[in-house]
Amino acid sequence: MGTISIAWAAALEKIGIEPYVPPYTGKKALSLGAKYSPEAICLPYKLILGNFIEAIEGGTDYVAMISSPGICRLGEYGSCIKNALADLGYDTKYIELRLYDGIKGMYRFLTELTGKNAPVLFLSGIIHVIRMIFLLDDLDVRLSYLRARETRSGEAEKNFNKALELLKTSKGSLKKVKKEAFAILNKTEIDKNKEVLHVDLTGEIYIVCDNFSNQNIMAELGRMGVQVHRTLTVSSFLKDAIIPKIFKKGETHLQRAFRMAKPYLMRDIGGDALECVSDVAYAHERGIDGLIHVSPFTCMPEIMSQNIFPAMRENLNIPILPLIMDEQTGRAGYITRLEAFVDLMRRRKRKAAR
Repeated sequence: MGTISIAWAAALEKIGIEPYVPPYTGKKALSLGAKYSPEAICLPYKLILGNFIEAIEGGTDYVAMISSPGICRLGEYGSCIKNALADLGYDTKYIELRLYDGIKGMYRFLTELTGKNAPVLFLSGIIHVIRMIFLLDDLDVRLSYLRARETRSGEAEKNFNKALELLKTSKGSLKKVKKEAFAILNKTEIDKNKEVLHVDLTGEIYIVCDNFSNQNIMAELGRMGVQVHRTLTVSSFLKDAIIPKIFKKGETHLQRAFRMAKPYLMRDIGGDALECVSDVAYAHERGIDGLIHVSPFTCMPEIMSQNIFPAMRENLNIPILPLIMDEQTGRAGYITRLEAFVDLMRRRKRKAAR
C-alpha cells in the first residue's frame, strides 16, 4: 500500500529478517487477485491477495495480514485470504497482525515471526518503522507542494523516486538520510507565483494511499496545478492506533473526527466513514478549494458517508467529487471527471477573488 513496504523492509532487516518485497502493485497483481476473489469483494482485498500470490511465487516463507476488530469487512479478510491461499495449494506460513493492539500487538507479531523474545531488538525495529513511515509521509507532502508548482513536468516525481531509492539503500542514521532525501526533492525548480488550487483527498485509506488503486490521482491533479493533501495517511493511523498517548502531540485524526462529524454522523460506522465526514467539515473550515472522496466499489462505510455529503453541502460551501474505484474503472472517463472538477474549482476561486 503506497510506500509502506519501504518502512517495513527496513525494520525487518534491522531485526535480522530478510524482507521480500514483491513487484509494486500493478495489473498482474490485480489480475491474480480478481481471478481468485469473490466478485463483490472490494478492490483492496483483490490487490492484497494478488500481492501475496506474487510474493509466494517469488519465494517468500511468510505472509502477514492485518485484521481489524471494527465493523468493516477488513476483520474477515485475513481468514478469507488464508483460506484462498490454502485452496490454491500454497504452503506458506501465515501470520496476522491485529490492528489497535498498539506496540504490544506489533511486538507479539515480531515474536511469532522470529520465534525469539528480544525486547531491545524488537522495540528498536518498531521505533524504526514508525519513524520511517512519518518520514515517507513528510516526503509525500513535500512532493505534492512541488508537483503543483514545478516548471518542468515530471521533475518532482523523478526527484521523489531518487529520494525513495536513497531510503531503500542507505544504512546511515535516519536523521541524516532525511536531510539528504529532502535535499534531492528540493532540487525541483518551481514557480512560486503559479496559481495553485488546494484539494483534500479523503476516503478509504487503502485507496487514498495507494497510487495504483487510485490511478495516481495526486500526480494527475499535480499536473493540473493542484496541491493535494491526503487526510488519511499511515502516520495519522499510527497516531490513533499504535503510538502510546504520552507520545502524542495535539489532536489525532480520529479525535477530530468524533468532534467535527457531528451533527451529521454521531458514531463510528466502520471503515473510515467517520473520518471522511469530518474531513469535509475540516476542509470547509480551512477554506480548501475542494474535496475528493475515493472509495472501493461495494465498501459499505464509504457508501454511507457519500450519502451524508448532500446534507453537508446545504451548510458547507465546498465542492465534493466522489469517485468509486474497482478493476473496471476506465482511465479516460476518470481523467475527464478530474479535469471538469478542477475547472469548476478554478472558476469558483476566481469568482470569489473578483
